[in-house]
Amino acid sequence: MKRIICLLAAAFLLTGISLYAKPRIRIIATGGTIAGVSTSPVSTAYSAGQVGIQSLIEAVPQLPLLADISGEQLVNIGSQDMNDAVWLKLAGRINELLNEEDYDGVVVTHGTDTMEETAYFLNLTVKSDKPVILAGSMRPSNAISADGPANLYNAVAAAVSPACRGVGVLCCMNNQLLDAKAVIKTHTIDCDTFEGGPSGIIGYIYNGEAHMLQTPNNRHTFRSVFDVSGLEKLPEVGIVYGYANASALPIKAFADAGFDGIVLAGVGDGNFYKDVFDVAVKAQENGIQIVRSSRCPTGPTCLNSEVDDEKYHFVASLDLNPQKARILLMLALTRTHDWREIQEYFKEY
Repeated sequence: MKRIICLLAAAFLLTGISLYAKPRIRIIATGGTIAGVSTSPVSTAYSAGQVGIQSLIEAVPQLPLLADISGEQLVNIGSQDMNDAVWLKLAGRINELLNEEDYDGVVVTHGTDTMEETAYFLNLTVKSDKPVILAGSMRPSNAISADGPANLYNAVAAAVSPACRGVGVLCCMNNQLLDAKAVIKTHTIDCDTFEGGPSGIIGYIYNGEAHMLQTPNNRHTFRSVFDVSGLEKLPEVGIVYGYANASALPIKAFADAGFDGIVLAGVGDGNFYKDVFDVAVKAQENGIQIVRSSRCPTGPTCLNSEVDDEKYHFVASLDLNPQKARILLMLALTRTHDWREIQEYFKEY
């Protein structure tokens, strides 16, 4: 009888421990300013991607109060050097962590230059409703008032929060939570650089807790049709910038190189100079998908507005800026080359 009582007590104790176990959060480090080192604490000159994952974790000793923390170093680069190969590796690793290794959430430390692009790529390729949070910094790790440790702490706080489950990939910067589709970097050096476009921020972190203000209504993550698990590379898509009296040489170069798609960062509502337009029409006729976007920081690129997209089989990027339109076009081209179907993806995602 005593043995049975002891066994029951032990089972109850183990059950109690599991009920109150901390969430398991994996931090994947990719480099960036958050891992950067400056020549002095007051200098603006620094090298990104110098500090390893363990040093980032140790710089925030409060993290274990939030979760069972572990980390890994995927790459250690400035995000200006982010590329398709790293994206594919990162998406695959996150899917492994969430779906096979049963982590409760993932935080990715990342440079701010291309953070919005990586966030959107993951938003379309992560197959889980568990939180995936990107965090970075605008000041290197040894700067006065470095913002990296606070951003990392807040990102982990978001990753353990039930409020951040099922809302897609988020960026956590400057106490704010921003949707992967809407987030844009608006200032070259300021800590308050990230904004959520017309929709604004979707949440914030206060006293280590996530508070959500709204929920994205576009398709993402576990509802996305895009699967990159078997891909070794992505279709080639370039961006051509629009301006007065624009040269047609850049778009010709992409077309001659056999790119799969071209995004036009046009003026206004996705318009582009007549010489560029003529090359775009020929490229589309030759099987290179053209997507019209705009260099304007806000506002949609409207379908069949000033340009007859249906006539030329162009795709309008709608709410996506050029850099995110490029990502969606790359992924769309892994599934179809029908411009109508691609336009539907731009409506849904």
